[in-house]
Amino acid sequence: MYAEKARTWNSKKRSQKKVKETCNVPHPVPAPLTTKMPSVTPLPDASALSWKNDQDMVADIFYFLDIYSYGKLPPHCEQRFLPCEIGCVRYSLQDGIMADFHHFIDPEVPPRGFRYHCQAAGDETHKIPISGFHLPRSCYAVVLRELVEFAQPARGAQPRFFCRSNDRFRINWCLGRMASITGIESHWELFAVEDLITKLYQKKYQKEPSNIWLYRKLDVCLWDFSSNTRCKWHEENDIICCALASCKKMGYCISKSFASVYGVPLTAAHLPLRESDCDQGTNTRIVKLGAGHTQEMKGDSPCGVKTSPCGASVVQGRGVIRLLRSASDLSKSFSN
Repeated sequence: MYAEKARTWNSKKRSQKKVKETCNVPHPVPAPLTTKMPSVTPLPDASALSWKNDQDMVADIFYFLDIYSYGKLPPHCEQRFLPCEIGCVRYSLQDGIMADFHHFIDPEVPPRGFRYHCQAAGDETHKIPISGFHLPRSCYAVVLRELVEFAQPARGAQPRFFCRSNDRFRINWCLGRMASITGIESHWELFAVEDLITKLYQKKYQKEPSNIWLYRKLDVCLWDFSSNTRCKWHEENDIICCALASCKKMGYCISKSFASVYGVPLTAAHLPLRESDCDQGTNTRIVKLGAGHTQEMKGDSPCGVKTSPCGASVVQGRGVIRLLRSASDLSKSFSN
């Protein structure tokens, strides 16, 4: 009798153990992506920038580069960025912008749960849709291959790319991502354009510029709506954020700041036409305040003030004018 009870108890215990083990089996996890993470190469510093004399510096060729992405994803995501647009220009202080390179990039599929985040980030900047874009996009292989061909110097030296310091991590990561997926290897030298401007300033003035001066020059909105600056799609849709425009405005900034200092005559390749025809010195403008009052102002035009081709601007005090007009209309109504 006791032996039979023991067998019954042991059988119940074994069945309970099987049920418990079945409940503890984890859900199947999707296999991780086999694509290896891009190797982020160390970024060079400004010590690599040097010239024997002013003539070598003026004739030196620089490549200004920018890559736009659908936002920035969290660190735990394999895809930190989804590149969607690339722009690059070939520039020298002597000749200005000599050629430009631009592609819309076929983006990868956003990680699960981040599609809205990616599209919302794009809508706040470049406004390129993730899907349903009517213009052709290029795959990673085409973009990298044509970029290497575009930036290959005649003497066989490695091209030097420049971008804004805040964008270096994103651009370097995107280049590494595209290279790791396509297998196209190239040794990129990605410098900060702030270092280049500092070197140009130091070479002529024997001192470093202030950070306020440096970022005021780079952050100017003077060329946001200049013709032949943005790509055709961004210009037709009146969108400021454009990878190609970002690159061209770096060249405009250097041309405006250093062309006269190094004795280089400005041309349409250095600045947009409405700027290259102007005197680059300090302009005196008559500002109309309304009610017959005027005031002289010197310096660059503030953002949002419409200027004539050579910097002269007229700002009207519209609030004062409306007040005077309403008072005049009121007096006429009483007289009638």
